[in-house]
Amino acid sequence: MIGRRVFISSVAGGLLGAPLAVAQPAGKVHRIGFLGVSSPADTVFRRFFDAFRSGLAERGYVEGQNIAIEARWAAGQYERLPALAAELVRLKVALIVTAAVPAIRAAKDATSTIPIVMAVVVDPVATGLVAGLARPGGNVTGLSVMTPELVGKQLEMLSELVPRVSRVAVLWNPTNEGNPPQLRAGEQAARTLGMRLQPLAAKGPGEVDEAFAAMAREGAGALVVLVDILFSNQRAQIARLAATQRLPTVYGLPEHVAAGGLMAYAPSFVDQYRRAAVYVDKILRGAKPGDLPIEQPTKFELIINLKTARTLGLTVPPSLLGRADEVIQ
Repeated sequence: MIGRRVFISSVAGGLLGAPLAVAQPAGKVHRIGFLGVSSPADTVFRRFFDAFRSGLAERGYVEGQNIAIEARWAAGQYERLPALAAELVRLKVALIVTAAVPAIRAAKDATSTIPIVMAVVVDPVATGLVAGLARPGGNVTGLSVMTPELVGKQLEMLSELVPRVSRVAVLWNPTNEGNPPQLRAGEQAARTLGMRLQPLAAKGPGEVDEAFAAMAREGAGALVVLVDILFSNQRAQIARLAATQRLPTVYGLPEHVAAGGLMAYAPSFVDQYRRAAVYVDKILRGAKPGDLPIEQPTKFELIINLKTARTLGLTVPPSLLGRADEVIQ
């Protein structure tokens, strides 16, 4: 069970921390769009979607009464996102909620007037989605996970767990605009830690197998898996391959650990989606998205799978266990 809750703060000092709205204007049904990179059949992303719906309910929105959600799902195929975003624009939704750089980019390319709320995104300034965190400008706002900095923290944790590791593989998807900033930040952190990164790209399930074969050939001693829908969908396969090659692995999505992965360090994506409803509420009440500061997480979850650690022959140091929010026995 998670011991410490993830807290999110606004760069403008709590602008979004207003009391919950328990009542909405009667008779008005707001039609909003939801652009998902996965599908409702994916239990992980269904949980995220349900968290967003719960956040709406906390603010007095009842589906079928005062709000209607038009959900469109790309089923992990980034190339479908532009057409799905265009469909939501044609429906004239009041706003679009989405997550991940490819989906946000598709929505932004489809409209410059309909507000877009980001539930989860890598550094939105570095990826060119907004002008700034305090005043994003334009029609886009929401929550950032700032994952480029996370890769450095993940590498530090690997160095605690495997002190003599020098070559670390990084599994990344070049079709996801959010991955290159993480890779660049990881390379900078690796130099500081005396590590050498081995970036291995994968754009499909078959390429995941090829990437692990390259890790074996080149003698990788550990692995970082960046956040991407492909890797989330293949989380059981990745955990199995990492165990087969006895690779200590850290992930940016907690669900990897439940699938047998060793360790994850990340903000709570469930909480991010729930908090996205705060932005929806403010925009439906008349706020301009460009004036709403981007929220950044200030606390993160560390989840460790001790069963996997034992399988790999690793002893997790007390310094790492003591910081864990959840330990899987």
